[in-house]
Amino acid sequence: MRYIEPHGHMVSRTMADYEALALAGCQAICEPAFWAGFDRSSADGFYDYFRQITTYEPARAARWCIQHYCWLCINPKEAEDTGLARDVIGLIPEFLEKENVLGIGEIGLNKNSRNELQVLEEHIQVAEDHDQLILVHTPHLEDKLKGTKLIVDCLKNHSKVDPGRVIIDHVEEHTIHHVLDAGFWAGMTLYPESKCTPDRAIDMLEVYSDENIWMNSACDWGVSDPLAVPRAALQLRRRGYDAAAIDRIVYQNPARFMAQSGRFALS
Repeated sequence: MRYIEPHGHMVSRTMADYEALALAGCQAICEPAFWAGFDRSSADGFYDYFRQITTYEPARAARWCIQHYCWLCINPKEAEDTGLARDVIGLIPEFLEKENVLGIGEIGLNKNSRNELQVLEEHIQVAEDHDQLILVHTPHLEDKLKGTKLIVDCLKNHSKVDPGRVIIDHVEEHTIHHVLDAGFWAGMTLYPESKCTPDRAIDMLEVYSDENIWMNSACDWGVSDPLAVPRAALQLRRRGYDAAAIDRIVYQNPARFMAQSGRFALS
């Protein structure tokens, strides 16, 4: 089986994880910019991190015949410091020229604060100015519905943003319709302890169809599973999906969205 991991934080994973992904059939990994497990103290830390995900991580992936792509931003968890955020946003245009960069992400909200909203607006403006795809993080648990509505409204306020070029990630049963009804793509994150189980994700596919939806592991430093997507594919088989339907969900859908960048091309 072939598949794409459209949201994985591979800087936090080992070479053994890359090997496991390759053996499971992973053709490409897409790595949104994210928290480092601690709050960085200056833009210099982000500069080196952007170098890592645009230069060094693709080389690690290539050892296992996996293509590596990435997204750039200061993540919502560190966006409360608007001065730092603006310094980091100022670095982004330099790295947008790198051949594995797909767009701006994962931007969004963490605690739905005023500062986070301001930084979200400024990221969206960068995406508009440079004609970039957008990947959005939605908050956790009790803040998710409010945060999702704020994010959708914020994106709609930017007339140049094409909803078909935006994916809003970490949707759950109570938020997915807000995303899809507004014309955006929806990402379903498969976590062992939160977000979605494979069965919950498949239930949502059956309610809302599998168009403009992808599944991802969002594997990182926490309790997460880099093989969550192939495990979900196995559950799709158990629930009667044929090979063509599974391929559409775990390979063709993410490829179709990311191909809009002009840089995503699988060899």
